[in-house]
Amino acid sequence: MVDLLLTHGYFLYDDPKELKIMKPYVPLGILYICSHLRKKGFDVEVFDTTFSSLQDLTNHLQTETPSVLGVYANLMTRKKVLEIVRIAREAGWKTIVGGPEPGAYVREYLEWGADVVVLGEGEITMEELLPALKQNSDSELSKVNGIAFLGEQGQVHQTAPRTQIADLDAQPWPARDAIDVMRYVRTWRDAHGQGSLSFVTARGCPYRCRWCSHQVFGMTHRRRKPLAVVDEVEWLLSTYHPDMVWIADDVFTIHHGWLRQYTAEMRRRGLHIPFECISRADRLSDEVVDLLAELGCFRVWIGSESGSQRILDSMERGVTVEQVQSAVSACKTRGIQTGMFLMWGYGRRVAGYRTNHRARQALGPRHFLHDHCLSHQRHALLQKRRRFAGSTQAVERDLRPRSRRAGAPPSPFLRVRRPLASR
Repeated sequence: MVDLLLTHGYFLYDDPKELKIMKPYVPLGILYICSHLRKKGFDVEVFDTTFSSLQDLTNHLQTETPSVLGVYANLMTRKKVLEIVRIAREAGWKTIVGGPEPGAYVREYLEWGADVVVLGEGEITMEELLPALKQNSDSELSKVNGIAFLGEQGQVHQTAPRTQIADLDAQPWPARDAIDVMRYVRTWRDAHGQGSLSFVTARGCPYRCRWCSHQVFGMTHRRRKPLAVVDEVEWLLSTYHPDMVWIADDVFTIHHGWLRQYTAEMRRRGLHIPFECISRADRLSDEVVDLLAELGCFRVWIGSESGSQRILDSMERGVTVEQVQSAVSACKTRGIQTGMFLMWGYGRRVAGYRTNHRARQALGPRHFLHDHCLSHQRHALLQKRRRFAGSTQAVERDLRPRSRRAGAPPSPFLRVRRPLASR
Protein backbone atom coordinates (compact mmCIF):
# COMPACT_ATOMS: atom_id res chain seq x y z
CA MET A 1 0.00 0.00 0.00
CA VAL A 2 1.42 3.37 -1.01
CA ASP A 3 1.57 6.25 1.44
CA LEU A 4 0.11 8.65 -1.12
CA LEU A 5 -1.40 8.55 -4.58
CA LEU A 6 -1.27 11.88 -6.43
CA THR A 7 -3.53 12.81 -9.32
CA HIS A 8 -5.27 15.73 -11.03
CA GLY A 9 -8.54 16.28 -12.87
CA TYR A 10 -7.36 17.04 -16.40
CA PHE A 11 -8.64 14.43 -18.89
CA LEU A 12 -7.47 15.40 -22.37
CA TYR A 13 -9.77 13.06 -24.26
CA ASP A 14 -12.88 14.29 -22.43
CA ASP A 15 -12.45 17.86 -23.68
CA PRO A 16 -13.23 18.49 -27.38
CA LYS A 17 -11.57 21.92 -27.26
CA GLU A 18 -8.39 20.57 -25.72
CA LEU A 19 -8.34 17.79 -28.32
CA LYS A 20 -8.34 20.43 -31.07
CA ILE A 21 -5.53 22.33 -29.36
CA MET A 22 -3.62 19.14 -28.43
CA LYS A 23 -0.91 20.84 -26.37
CA PRO A 24 -0.77 18.97 -23.04
CA TYR A 25 2.01 19.53 -20.53
CA VAL A 26 3.13 17.37 -17.63
CA PRO A 27 1.59 18.19 -14.21
CA LEU A 28 4.70 19.76 -12.69
CA GLY A 29 3.01 20.70 -9.40
CA ILE A 30 2.22 17.18 -8.24
CA LEU A 31 5.52 15.92 -9.63
CA TYR A 32 7.36 18.39 -7.38
CA ILE A 33 5.36 17.10 -4.39
CA CYS A 34 6.11 13.52 -5.42
CA SER A 35 9.87 14.05 -5.65
CA HIS A 36 9.98 15.90 -2.32
CA LEU A 37 8.10 13.18 -0.47
CA ARG A 38 10.07 10.37 -2.07
CA LYS A 39 13.27 12.09 -0.95
CA LYS A 40 11.84 12.08 2.59
CA GLY A 41 11.19 8.34 2.44
CA PHE A 42 7.48 8.22 1.56
CA ASP A 43 6.11 5.72 -0.96
CA VAL A 44 4.37 7.94 -3.51
CA GLU A 45 2.81 7.14 -6.88
CA VAL A 46 1.21 9.38 -9.51
CA PHE A 47 -1.89 8.52 -11.53
CA ASP A 48 -1.58 10.89 -14.48
CA THR A 49 -5.08 11.43 -15.83
CA THR A 50 -4.04 13.42 -18.92
CA PHE A 51 -4.15 10.46 -21.30
CA SER A 52 -6.42 8.33 -19.13
CA SER A 53 -10.14 8.37 -18.28
CA LEU A 54 -12.21 8.85 -15.18
CA GLN A 55 -13.24 5.21 -15.44
CA ASP A 56 -9.59 4.11 -15.42
CA LEU A 57 -8.95 6.16 -12.29
CA THR A 58 -12.16 4.83 -10.71
CA ASN A 59 -11.04 1.25 -11.35
CA HIS A 60 -7.67 2.00 -9.78
CA LEU A 61 -9.23 3.54 -6.67
CA GLN A 62 -11.69 0.68 -6.27
CA THR A 63 -9.17 -2.14 -6.76
CA GLU A 64 -6.10 -0.83 -4.92
CA THR A 65 -5.81 -0.90 -1.14
CA PRO A 66 -7.20 2.46 0.06
CA SER A 67 -4.67 4.92 1.41
CA VAL A 68 -4.42 8.70 0.93
CA LEU A 69 -5.32 10.42 -2.34
CA GLY A 70 -4.00 13.90 -3.12
CA VAL A 71 -5.75 15.80 -5.91
CA TYR A 72 -4.63 19.02 -7.59
CA ALA A 73 -7.56 21.24 -8.58
CA ASN A 74 -7.99 24.43 -10.57
CA LEU A 75 -11.03 26.16 -12.01
CA MET A 76 -10.91 24.18 -15.23
CA THR A 77 -10.79 20.79 -13.47
CA ARG A 78 -13.13 21.54 -10.56
CA LYS A 79 -16.04 19.38 -11.74
CA LYS A 80 -13.85 16.34 -12.39
CA VAL A 81 -12.01 16.79 -9.10
CA LEU A 82 -15.26 16.79 -7.15
CA GLU A 83 -16.24 13.56 -8.86
CA ILE A 84 -12.83 12.05 -8.06
CA VAL A 85 -13.17 13.03 -4.39
CA ARG A 86 -16.62 11.40 -4.20
CA ILE A 87 -15.41 8.18 -5.84
CA ALA A 88 -12.33 7.99 -3.65
CA ARG A 89 -14.30 8.54 -0.45
CA GLU A 90 -16.75 5.81 -1.37
CA ALA A 91 -13.81 3.47 -2.03
CA GLY A 92 -12.37 4.17 1.43
CA TRP A 93 -9.58 6.62 0.58
CA LYS A 94 -8.72 9.67 2.63
CA THR A 95 -8.72 12.67 0.33
CA ILE A 96 -6.60 15.82 0.21
CA VAL A 97 -7.17 18.63 -2.29
CA GLY A 98 -4.85 21.50 -3.14
CA GLY A 99 -4.03 24.03 -5.83
CA PRO A 100 -5.38 27.49 -6.68
CA GLU A 101 -9.06 26.50 -6.61
CA PRO A 102 -9.67 24.80 -3.22
CA GLY A 103 -8.07 27.62 -1.27
CA ALA A 104 -10.82 29.95 -2.49
CA TYR A 105 -13.60 27.50 -1.58
CA VAL A 106 -12.38 25.76 1.55
CA ARG A 107 -15.72 24.96 3.16
CA GLU A 108 -17.29 23.85 -0.10
CA TYR A 109 -14.53 21.33 -0.84
CA LEU A 110 -14.58 20.02 2.72
CA GLU A 111 -18.36 19.68 2.78
CA TRP A 112 -18.23 17.89 -0.55
CA GLY A 113 -16.04 15.22 1.01
CA ALA A 114 -12.37 16.25 1.07
CA ASP A 115 -10.74 15.42 4.40
CA VAL A 116 -8.17 18.21 4.14
CA VAL A 117 -7.58 21.28 1.98
CA VAL A 118 -3.93 22.24 1.57
CA LEU A 119 -3.39 26.00 1.50
CA GLY A 120 -0.25 27.24 -0.22
CA GLU A 121 2.73 25.17 -1.33
CA GLY A 122 2.27 21.47 -0.81
CA GLU A 123 5.68 19.87 -0.31
CA ILE A 124 6.43 20.47 3.37
CA THR A 125 2.76 20.53 4.32
CA MET A 126 2.24 17.06 2.84
CA GLU A 127 5.39 15.82 4.56
CA GLU A 128 3.82 16.72 7.92
CA LEU A 129 0.24 15.94 6.97
CA LEU A 130 0.62 12.29 5.95
CA PRO A 131 1.79 11.12 9.42
CA ALA A 132 -0.85 13.29 11.10
CA LEU A 133 -3.66 11.73 9.04
CA LYS A 134 -2.73 8.28 10.34
CA GLN A 135 -3.53 9.44 13.89
CA ASN A 136 -7.18 10.20 13.03
CA SER A 137 -7.02 13.10 15.45
CA ASP A 138 -8.06 16.72 15.00
CA SER A 139 -5.44 17.71 17.54
CA GLU A 140 -2.71 16.19 15.37
CA LEU A 141 -4.04 17.89 12.26
CA SER A 142 -4.09 21.20 14.13
CA LYS A 143 -0.31 20.99 14.46
CA VAL A 144 0.16 21.04 10.67
CA ASN A 145 0.46 24.53 9.23
CA GLY A 146 -1.16 25.41 5.92
CA ILE A 147 -4.28 23.23 5.99
CA ALA A 148 -8.01 23.37 6.66
CA PHE A 149 -10.34 20.60 7.83
CA LEU A 150 -13.79 20.13 9.37
CA GLY A 151 -14.16 19.55 13.10
CA GLU A 152 -16.61 17.15 14.69
CA GLN A 153 -19.29 19.85 14.82
CA GLY A 154 -18.83 20.79 11.17
CA GLN A 155 -16.79 23.89 11.87
CA VAL A 156 -13.86 24.76 9.60
CA HIS A 157 -10.47 24.61 11.31
CA GLN A 158 -7.79 26.56 9.44
CA THR A 159 -4.27 26.29 10.80
CA ALA A 160 -1.50 28.90 10.70
CA PRO A 161 -0.20 29.80 7.24
CA ARG A 162 2.59 27.69 5.83
CA THR A 163 5.91 29.50 5.40
CA GLN A 164 6.97 29.50 1.75
CA ILE A 165 9.99 27.45 0.72
CA ALA A 166 12.88 29.90 0.73
CA ASP A 167 15.52 27.88 -1.14
CA LEU A 168 14.00 26.38 -4.27
CA ASP A 169 17.37 24.97 -5.32
CA ALA A 170 17.27 22.67 -2.30
CA GLN A 171 14.14 21.02 -3.72
CA PRO A 172 14.53 18.01 -6.00
CA TRP A 173 13.47 18.29 -9.62
CA PRO A 174 9.95 17.10 -10.49
CA ALA A 175 9.58 13.31 -10.41
CA ARG A 176 9.20 12.98 -14.17
CA ASP A 177 10.03 9.30 -13.87
CA ALA A 178 6.64 8.83 -12.15
CA ILE A 179 4.76 9.37 -15.43
CA ASP A 180 5.19 8.72 -19.16
CA VAL A 181 6.87 11.98 -20.19
CA MET A 182 7.68 10.73 -23.67
CA ARG A 183 3.98 10.36 -24.41
CA TYR A 184 3.64 14.13 -24.00
CA VAL A 185 6.53 14.69 -26.39
CA ARG A 186 5.06 12.25 -28.94
CA THR A 187 1.59 13.77 -28.63
CA TRP A 188 2.97 17.22 -29.40
CA ARG A 189 5.13 15.90 -32.23
CA ASP A 190 2.26 13.98 -33.84
CA ALA A 191 -0.07 16.99 -33.65
CA HIS A 192 2.32 19.85 -34.39
CA GLY A 193 5.52 18.37 -35.78
CA GLN A 194 7.45 19.42 -32.67
CA GLY A 195 7.65 17.78 -29.27
CA SER A 196 7.48 20.07 -26.25
CA LEU A 197 8.14 19.94 -22.50
CA SER A 198 7.93 22.46 -19.67
CA PHE A 199 9.92 23.60 -16.67
CA VAL A 200 9.89 26.49 -14.19
CA THR A 201 12.66 28.84 -13.12
CA ALA A 202 10.73 30.54 -10.31
CA ARG A 203 7.57 30.43 -8.21
CA GLY A 204 5.05 33.16 -7.69
CA CYS A 205 4.38 36.65 -8.98
CA PRO A 206 4.88 39.84 -6.92
CA TYR A 207 2.36 41.90 -8.90
CA ARG A 208 -1.12 42.57 -7.54
CA CYS A 209 -3.52 42.41 -10.48
CA ARG A 210 -6.96 42.43 -8.91
CA TRP A 211 -8.28 39.43 -10.83
CA CYS A 212 -5.37 37.03 -10.27
CA SER A 213 -5.09 34.06 -7.92
CA HIS A 214 -2.36 34.04 -5.25
CA GLN A 215 -3.70 31.04 -3.35
CA VAL A 216 -0.61 28.84 -3.77
CA PHE A 217 2.43 31.14 -3.83
CA GLY A 218 1.03 34.29 -2.25
CA MET A 219 2.63 37.57 -3.34
CA THR A 220 6.11 36.08 -3.36
CA HIS A 221 8.60 35.71 -6.18
CA ARG A 222 11.31 33.18 -5.49
CA ARG A 223 13.77 32.28 -8.21
CA ARG A 224 16.14 29.36 -8.70
CA LYS A 225 19.80 30.01 -9.42
CA PRO A 226 20.57 30.34 -13.15
CA LEU A 227 23.11 27.49 -13.14
CA ALA A 228 20.65 25.15 -11.43
CA VAL A 229 18.01 25.87 -14.07
CA VAL A 230 20.50 25.33 -16.91
CA ASP A 231 21.44 21.99 -15.33
CA GLU A 232 17.80 20.90 -15.57
CA VAL A 233 17.43 22.23 -19.12
CA GLU A 234 20.53 20.35 -20.22
CA TRP A 235 19.21 17.16 -18.62
CA LEU A 236 15.77 17.58 -20.24
CA LEU A 237 17.30 18.03 -23.68
CA SER A 238 19.59 15.02 -23.37
CA THR A 239 16.94 12.77 -21.79
CA TYR A 240 13.75 13.54 -23.72
CA HIS A 241 15.01 15.40 -26.82
CA PRO A 242 12.15 17.91 -27.13
CA ASP A 243 12.07 20.24 -30.12
CA MET A 244 10.87 23.19 -28.01
CA VAL A 245 10.03 24.03 -24.41
CA TRP A 246 7.50 26.07 -22.47
CA ILE A 247 8.96 28.11 -19.60
CA ALA A 248 5.99 27.96 -17.25
CA ASP A 249 6.83 30.92 -14.97
CA ASP A 250 4.11 33.46 -14.28
CA VAL A 251 6.46 36.17 -15.60
CA PHE A 252 9.74 34.85 -17.00
CA THR A 253 11.47 38.21 -17.49
CA ILE A 254 10.94 39.80 -14.06
CA HIS A 255 14.61 39.81 -13.02
CA HIS A 256 16.82 41.19 -15.79
CA GLY A 257 20.06 40.42 -13.98
CA TRP A 258 19.01 36.79 -13.57
CA LEU A 259 18.15 36.60 -17.28
CA ARG A 260 21.61 37.88 -18.22
CA GLN A 261 23.27 35.17 -16.11
CA TYR A 262 20.97 32.47 -17.49
CA THR A 263 21.69 33.53 -21.07
CA ALA A 264 25.42 33.59 -20.44
CA GLU A 265 25.40 30.07 -18.99
CA MET A 266 23.28 28.70 -21.85
CA ARG A 267 25.73 30.34 -24.26
CA ARG A 268 28.75 28.92 -22.39
CA ARG A 269 27.37 25.37 -22.58
CA GLY A 270 26.31 25.73 -26.21
CA LEU A 271 22.66 25.06 -25.38
CA HIS A 272 19.89 26.40 -27.55
CA ILE A 273 16.23 25.39 -27.62
CA PRO A 274 13.22 27.23 -29.10
CA PHE A 275 10.77 28.25 -26.39
CA GLU A 276 7.78 30.39 -25.50
CA CYS A 277 7.06 32.15 -22.24
CA ILE A 278 4.86 34.74 -20.51
CA SER A 279 6.00 38.26 -19.71
CA ARG A 280 4.72 41.68 -18.77
CA ALA A 281 5.07 44.58 -21.15
CA ASP A 282 6.96 46.64 -18.58
CA ARG A 283 9.58 43.87 -18.22
CA LEU A 284 10.41 43.72 -21.93
CA SER A 285 13.16 46.26 -22.59
CA ASP A 286 15.17 46.20 -25.82
CA GLU A 287 18.00 44.42 -23.99
CA VAL A 288 15.64 41.76 -22.60
CA VAL A 289 14.09 41.10 -26.00
CA ASP A 290 17.60 40.74 -27.45
CA LEU A 291 18.41 38.15 -24.78
CA LEU A 292 15.17 36.28 -25.47
CA ALA A 293 15.97 36.21 -29.18
CA GLU A 294 19.47 34.87 -28.49
CA LEU A 295 18.05 32.14 -26.25
CA GLY A 296 15.66 30.98 -28.97
CA CYS A 297 12.38 32.53 -27.87
CA PHE A 298 9.90 32.34 -30.74
CA ARG A 299 6.82 33.59 -28.89
CA VAL A 300 6.15 35.83 -25.90
CA TRP A 301 2.71 35.93 -24.32
CA ILE A 302 1.96 39.39 -22.95
CA GLY A 303 -0.79 40.04 -20.43
CA SER A 304 -2.07 43.16 -22.12
CA GLU A 305 -5.62 42.45 -20.80
CA SER A 306 -7.17 45.67 -22.16
CA GLY A 307 -6.66 48.47 -24.66
CA SER A 308 -8.13 50.94 -22.16
CA GLN A 309 -5.78 52.66 -19.73
CA ARG A 310 -8.72 53.29 -17.41
CA ILE A 311 -9.47 49.57 -17.23
CA LEU A 312 -5.79 48.68 -16.81
CA ASP A 313 -5.59 51.10 -13.89
CA SER A 314 -8.72 49.64 -12.29
CA MET A 315 -7.11 46.20 -12.59
CA GLU A 316 -4.00 47.57 -10.88
CA ARG A 317 -1.94 46.08 -13.69
CA GLY A 318 0.87 48.60 -13.30
CA VAL A 319 1.44 48.88 -17.06
CA THR A 320 0.41 51.35 -19.74
CA VAL A 321 -1.06 50.88 -23.18
CA GLU A 322 2.08 52.52 -24.58
CA GLN A 323 4.30 49.94 -22.86
CA VAL A 324 2.29 47.14 -24.45
CA GLN A 325 2.65 48.76 -27.85
CA SER A 326 6.39 49.21 -27.36
CA ALA A 327 6.86 45.59 -26.20
CA VAL A 328 4.95 44.16 -29.17
CA SER A 329 6.98 46.33 -31.56
CA ALA A 330 10.30 45.29 -29.99
CA CYS A 331 9.40 41.61 -30.31
CA LYS A 332 8.27 41.94 -33.92
CA THR A 333 11.50 43.75 -34.84
CA ARG A 334 13.49 40.76 -33.59
CA GLY A 335 11.31 38.14 -35.21
CA ILE A 336 9.58 37.03 -32.02
CA GLN A 337 5.88 36.29 -32.27
CA THR A 338 3.61 37.93 -29.72
CA GLY A 339 0.58 36.44 -28.08
CA MET A 340 -1.81 38.55 -26.04
CA PHE A 341 -4.24 37.85 -23.22
CA LEU A 342 -7.30 40.07 -23.57
CA MET A 343 -9.95 40.34 -20.87
CA TRP A 344 -13.58 41.05 -21.71
CA GLY A 345 -16.23 42.26 -19.29
CA TYR A 346 -14.00 44.17 -16.89
CA GLY A 347 -15.52 47.62 -16.45
CA ARG A 348 -18.18 48.88 -18.84
CA ARG A 349 -18.85 45.93 -21.10
CA VAL A 350 -19.45 47.55 -24.48
CA ALA A 351 -16.72 50.15 -24.06
CA GLY A 352 -14.29 47.45 -22.94
CA TYR A 353 -15.11 45.26 -25.93
CA ARG A 354 -14.54 48.13 -28.33
CA THR A 355 -11.19 49.17 -26.85
CA ASN A 356 -9.97 45.56 -26.83
CA HIS A 357 -11.03 45.08 -30.43
CA ARG A 358 -9.24 48.26 -31.46
CA ALA A 359 -6.12 47.25 -29.52
CA ARG A 360 -6.03 43.85 -31.17
CA GLN A 361 -6.32 45.41 -34.61
CA ALA A 362 -3.69 48.08 -33.90
CA LEU A 363 -1.11 45.79 -32.29
CA GLY A 364 -1.66 42.83 -34.58
CA PRO A 365 -0.53 40.04 -32.23
CA ARG A 366 0.18 36.72 -33.93
CA HIS A 367 -1.94 34.93 -31.33
CA PHE A 368 -4.43 36.03 -28.69
CA LEU A 369 -6.56 34.45 -25.97
CA HIS A 370 -9.86 35.94 -24.87
CA ASP A 371 -10.97 35.68 -21.24
CA HIS A 372 -14.30 36.69 -19.71
CA CYS A 373 -14.32 38.43 -16.39
CA LEU A 374 -14.79 36.29 -13.28
CA SER A 375 -13.99 36.77 -9.62
CA HIS A 376 -13.14 34.15 -7.02
CA GLN A 377 -14.32 34.17 -3.44
CA ARG A 378 -11.99 36.20 -1.23
CA HIS A 379 -10.36 37.89 -4.21
CA ALA A 380 -9.87 41.64 -4.36
CA LEU A 381 -12.02 41.83 -7.48
CA LEU A 382 -14.93 40.22 -5.65
CA GLN A 383 -14.45 42.45 -2.65
CA LYS A 384 -14.76 45.39 -5.01
CA ARG A 385 -17.83 44.13 -6.89
CA ARG A 386 -19.51 41.89 -4.31
CA ARG A 387 -21.12 39.72 -6.97
CA PHE A 388 -20.51 36.45 -8.78
CA ALA A 389 -21.34 34.84 -12.08
CA GLY A 390 -21.33 31.08 -11.95
CA SER A 391 -19.43 29.60 -14.87
CA THR A 392 -16.70 26.99 -15.07
CA GLN A 393 -15.79 27.59 -18.72
CA ALA A 394 -12.03 27.70 -18.89
CA VAL A 395 -9.22 28.27 -21.35
CA GLU A 396 -5.62 28.80 -20.26
CA ARG A 397 -5.33 30.31 -16.78
CA ASP A 398 -6.33 29.28 -13.28
CA LEU A 399 -8.36 32.43 -12.78
CA ARG A 400 -10.55 33.02 -15.82
CA PRO A 401 -12.36 36.32 -16.23
CA ARG A 402 -16.00 36.20 -17.22
CA SER A 403 -18.91 38.59 -17.68
CA ARG A 404 -21.19 39.58 -14.79
CA ARG A 405 -24.84 38.61 -14.76
CA ALA A 406 -27.63 39.83 -12.52
CA GLY A 407 -29.27 37.29 -10.26
CA ALA A 408 -26.25 35.00 -10.03
CA PRO A 409 -26.27 32.38 -7.25
CA PRO A 410 -24.34 33.19 -4.08
CA SER A 411 -21.50 30.82 -4.98
CA PRO A 412 -20.41 29.55 -8.40
CA PHE A 413 -19.17 26.43 -6.62
CA LEU A 414 -22.75 25.31 -6.04
CA ARG A 415 -23.48 25.38 -9.77
CA VAL A 416 -21.03 22.51 -10.06
CA ARG A 417 -22.17 20.64 -6.95
CA ARG A 418 -25.84 20.48 -7.87
CA PRO A 419 -25.44 18.61 -11.18
CA LEU A 420 -23.07 16.17 -9.49
CA ALA A 421 -25.39 15.63 -6.55
CA SER A 422 -28.30 14.86 -8.86
CA ARG A 423 -26.55 11.95 -10.57
